[in-house]
Amino acid sequence: MTISLDRTDLKLLRLLQQEGRMSNAELAEKVNISAPTCHRRVERLFDAGVIQSVRAVVNPQAVAKGTLVMVGVVLDRSTPESFSEFEAAVVQIPVIIDCQLVAGEFDYFLRVRVNDMEDFNRLHASHLIALPGVRQIRSFFVMKEVIDNSPLKF
Repeated sequence: MTISLDRTDLKLLRLLQQEGRMSNAELAEKVNISAPTCHRRVERLFDAGVIQSVRAVVNPQAVAKGTLVMVGVVLDRSTPESFSEFEAAVVQIPVIIDCQLVAGEFDYFLRVRVNDMEDFNRLHASHLIALPGVRQIRSFFVMKEVIDNSPLKF
């Protein structure tokens, strides 16, 4: 379902990106609409898939996942079957927090959250190199996260 977004919808989206725990009453007040109207608009945004989910952002260090590794993956073949096999396997590895099919030198980029380099080494040896169709893996340890999960600007 595609919907047209007006100025009020965009303001609702910006506010919810900043503070997803904001109550409907607070949100309605900030947008200058009634609470029932606000609720209907937000539900419409969910139903249309504009808002995909609301969740907490957890501090990775607090749950022993403070090391971020970017992993470039090159597959043996560039076929729909090899992509499907790889994607089906990669979603089974919980520490992979993002996986994107890309154009260029690599086929995929993965973002991996682990405790430390030793933890990543175990993951690499036991899971990453065993992923179907993998020809090459290049790992990049993130030294500093300058921007992480920034809200969309519109």
